Amino acid sequence: MLNTQISNQELSEHIRRDLLDGYDEEFELEIEDRHYENGAEAIALSDFEKEQRRLYFRELFRLQAELVKLQDWVVATKHKVVILFEGRDAAGKGGVIKRITQRLNPRVCRVAALPAPNDRERTQWYFQRYVSHLPAGGEIVLFDRSWYNRAGVEKVMGFCTDDQYEEFFRTTPEFERMLVSSGIQLIKYWFSISDDEQRARFLGRIHDPLKQWKLSPMDLESRRRWEDYTKAKEIMLERTHIPEAPWWVVEADDKKKARLNCIHHLLNQMPYQEVPHPTIELPQRERHEDYLRNPVPAEIIVPKVY
Repeated sequence: MLNTQISNQELSEHIRRDLLDGYDEEFELEIEDRHYENGAEAIALSDFEKEQRRLYFRELFRLQAELVKLQDWVVATKHKVVILFEGRDAAGKGGVIKRITQRLNPRVCRVAALPAPNDRERTQWYFQRYVSHLPAGGEIVLFDRSWYNRAGVEKVMGFCTDDQYEEFFRTTPEFERMLVSSGIQLIKYWFSISDDEQRARFLGRIHDPLKQWKLSPMDLESRRRWEDYTKAKEIMLERTHIPEAPWWVVEADDKKKARLNCIHHLLNQMPYQEVPHPTIELPQRERHEDYLRNPVPAEIIVPKVY
């Protein structure tokens, strides 16, 4: 009985932290002056937690400023970058992708999150639908899950045959070497979380109406097949960890630290430098005596409810 009570307390703390992180997420998207004030007032915070959040935001903004420099360098040098994000369901892949892209130009840095293949795509060469999303010079593409679906969900859920599975491992190293030899820098991240942490995050989503959409039947089934996914992950890392494109494992039980660690590591993978920019001067608006602005018809104005 005592162990159950302790487990419930730990679960409540997990859910509380997850709710707090959700408030932080909205706060991060809106703040522009780089000053931390009072976020998530609805949840009581200790002095230690307040200090940790201040440190997190300060470091996040610093790293995001470096990502902007990296973006400018990629454009200036016509570098091509592909970053794969794989990992357990609810491991925080989407969170770190959002922080990476948050302040970058979507024309330079874009996200590829492909749905399940349709009937036509199932008859194509396996890598074909991913190839169309590869970057040109001066672009960064972040794959929110990638061709490694075959090594994970397709294998565990029986969506591919044993022959297709083995063919994947035979061809993937060669495919990735071809990408690298063509001038694409390929970086692969696996987000790792513990059994208890995934359970807590799933339960947090169940109890949060704003996050229930994140729980698909496939996610719930992945929970039941935890051990099968573990075995599939171990085989995948062993058979596709190559010098040209090694795997990097991000320990993600702590979401905030995982984001910072991943972004910090990513920045260190490229020899970027700050690109000088010419001074920007805002031109004066031209004014013409014969110009008359027509009034906007009242019936098409959005009502001022707020």
